[in-house]
Amino acid sequence: MIKIYNTETKRKEEFVPIEEGKVRMYVCGPTVYNFIHIGNARPMIVFDTVRRYFEYKGYDVNFVSNFTDVDDKIIKKAIEEGVSADEISQRYIAECKKDMAGMNIKPATTHPLATQEIDGMIEMISDLIEKGYAYPVNGTVYFRTRKFDSYGKLSHKNLDDLRAGNRTLLVSGEDEKEDPLDFVLWKPKKEGEPAWVSPWGEGRPGWHIECSVMSKKYLGEQIDIHGGGEDLVFPHHENEIAQSEACCGKVFTRYWMHNAFLNIDNKKMSKSLGNFFTVREISEKYDLQILRFFMLQAHYRSPLNFSAELMEASKNSLDRIVTAAENLKHFIGNSAEKEMTAEETASLEEVKAFVQKFEEAMDDDFNTADAISAVFELVKYANTHASADNAKSYLETLRKTLTDLCDILGVIVEKEEELLDADIENLIAERQAARKAKDFARADEIRNELLEKGIILKDTREGVQWKRA
Repeated sequence: MIKIYNTETKRKEEFVPIEEGKVRMYVCGPTVYNFIHIGNARPMIVFDTVRRYFEYKGYDVNFVSNFTDVDDKIIKKAIEEGVSADEISQRYIAECKKDMAGMNIKPATTHPLATQEIDGMIEMISDLIEKGYAYPVNGTVYFRTRKFDSYGKLSHKNLDDLRAGNRTLLVSGEDEKEDPLDFVLWKPKKEGEPAWVSPWGEGRPGWHIECSVMSKKYLGEQIDIHGGGEDLVFPHHENEIAQSEACCGKVFTRYWMHNAFLNIDNKKMSKSLGNFFTVREISEKYDLQILRFFMLQAHYRSPLNFSAELMEASKNSLDRIVTAAENLKHFIGNSAEKEMTAEETASLEEVKAFVQKFEEAMDDDFNTADAISAVFELVKYANTHASADNAKSYLETLRKTLTDLCDILGVIVEKEEELLDADIENLIAERQAARKAKDFARADEIRNELLEKGIILKDTREGVQWKRA
């Protein structure tokens, strides 16, 4: 029985899916105007692990995670570079997917793009106007927050308190609104910005409506789990509930899951403090498997502190697991095909206790910290109860148990064969030749192939320099 802490009810609840054996899950993805930072990486790693555990438990998971590819930040970047907003978003979606692969995050069942779902957004906004929940003014469409009776049920905020106590929520266009707390569903076109034709004039959608429409299209009117960082609880997820439930008249999401913030050296991550790291920058110093392992060593609802010392500790911890798996592989290669002894059979029964401990931790609101403790107990056991003298089948069972548990965490224990220096030089030479021939697709392919194997290239005036991550 899996228990999930539900942000809405503020308690752990037994997970009961809408449809038996199936999980419908939506996780808010990044806005693609730059390389993703390690704050973006935390929900990606957390909810990928949640998905993997459901799959391990035999559920069929429909996992949807969007890319916000139309936004003020994307437009600003496009104007700065003198290119289209589409070029910026496509570039950084590709870069984001590379980083996700490095962190061993499985591609979503569907990765919808906001710009490809505009028709659905216009349709939902029209429905909300028809039902009296929204109203147009001079090309902008607003949602009537007070008309939705249970507004605030996720964030536990009271509308009157918001009105009285927080002027920052009163966004521009206040004079047009019926109520300062009404939020935007559609905004009119500005010169030089991407826009779409709508019944209210050319413009583009507000951010909140995008996720309501994409989750409805790919998962249905009701979903099991909606996830994201805790910074999205209000107003984004609160507004999603209002739009979706006002439109469909049904409970939108059964379980709301939110991961806590990531701090850097005990301070909030910010560009002004100079402690802002992208996943790509981290990949130049560490294998991204270490970043993933580091993130999972804390419970997802606990604030997490990132530091060089903690990353080094994670590297050493992960090495212990990988080494144990390597040793078992070595023993398997040198062991004999023979019947398991009574001791070996009894030993494998003991191993089941570690698996049970792992599952109990994951069943309790995906407690990856305790699950990793169970993995280390298994590692310690394998280190003291395995040798090349054991039966091959015994060793294989031990190794499979270890790799299966690590796979749920998305941690790869299979060491890749290291590329020899000569192989690297040959690939670099091939890349240079491809660039000369203007075959940039092949040149990029080689660079990515090397990056996946932990080889970082740097183009300099003196030629190409490389180093191992």
